Formats: sequence, C-alpha cells, structure tokens
Amino acid sequence: MAGADPDTRARLAEEIRSLRARRKRLVDEMVQSSGPGDSADASQELQGGDEVAAIDDRIAALEDLMAGIDVQGLAPGTEVVVREADGSEQTYKLVAIPEQTRAGEEDITVTSDSPLGMALSRGKPGETVHYPTPDGEAAVEVLEVRRPS
Repeated sequence: MAGADPDTRARLAEEIRSLRARRKRLVDEMVQSSGPGDSADASQELQGGDEVAAIDDRIAALEDLMAGIDVQGLAPGTEVVVREADGSEQTYKLVAIPEQTRAGEEDITVTSDSPLGMALSRGKPGETVHYPTPDGEAAVEVLEVRRPS
C-alpha cells in the first residue's frame, strides 16, 4: 500500500483479522441455528447472511487497499498542492480511509471518496476543479501532484 506508514498497515491488518473472526462466529451461529424453526428464525438467518455479506465486502475493500489498488485515481499518500479561491496555497494529502489520517494532519487530509478528493483525483496541474460543499460549489486550482515514492 503506497504511502501508508507501518501503524496504518498494522491497524488495517488487525481490522481484517477481527472481521474474519467475526465472520467465522456468525457463520458458526448460522449453521448451529439452522434446521426446523419459525419465521423469526428464518428472519434471523437472512439478517445473519446480510451481515456476512457486509463483512465480506469490507474485508475485500481492506485487502484491495493493502494491495495498493487505487479506486479513485490517485494512490493513498499522494499530496496535491492547490490554490484556494482566496489565493492561498494549500497542500492536501489523500487517504483511502479516515483511519490513514496521521495525528496532527486532520486539517490537510482528505479521503479519496470525498467530494474534494474525487475532484482532486480528476485534476491535473493547471486545471481548476469544482466540488460540492454544504455552502454550494467550490473550486480550487491544482498546482502540483506529488505521488508517493
């Protein structure tokens, strides 16, 4: 996973391990509770199946992230220098998930699936990108894109 520090990798690996253990417990419970029963039992089994599917989706997303797959166009750890509407320059660091945000970098970190993150992933130096905010559309000019080494 490009641009991720060892602590982030360890947290992601621990979350995968924890999700796999939870999935195993759920499947074991579903197997033990299967058999003749009433509609409440069937409802519980459906709910358990939905939860297993959600866990599988999260595990797959985390494994893709650990493998360095970039789903939004810019790898996690990429830094993008922009010019804000007021003329000031700001450097943003892209992360795939909020857990990758380092302490003290909360104000300069954006997730790749946030409106600003998605706009930055489409922008090239010299281009102005637009993104929605609660106060209406905003725009920044992309000055530089620094990919992680």
